[in-house]
Amino acid sequence: MKKMDPEQAKAYFRLRTTLIMIYLGIGMLVSFGIVLFAESLLSFTVMGIPLPYYMGSQGAIVTFIVLLFFNAFISDYVDKKFGLVPKDSSKESDQAANQ
Repeated sequence: MKKMDPEQAKAYFRLRTTLIMIYLGIGMLVSFGIVLFAESLLSFTVMGIPLPYYMGSQGAIVTFIVLLFFNAFISDYVDKKFGLVPKDSSKESDQAANQ
């Protein structure tokens, strides 16, 4: 991993912290927000199931799994943006193996 100057490291840390806070906010909204407003959300349905029941049974889990994949994709993008992606050495080893 390459060394970063302090300003770039601070910007990287600030961006990553902001993204984590957004993910945690979405997680809290899905977990606790649905419960807090369950009565008013009963009129909405997902596949014929009332929204609060669906979110409690499987919707929150699906949301967390989607957040994990979204986080992985965004993290790769942020790492590339800040130049933290190591050089791909697998291409060199593949070429050496083929000779």
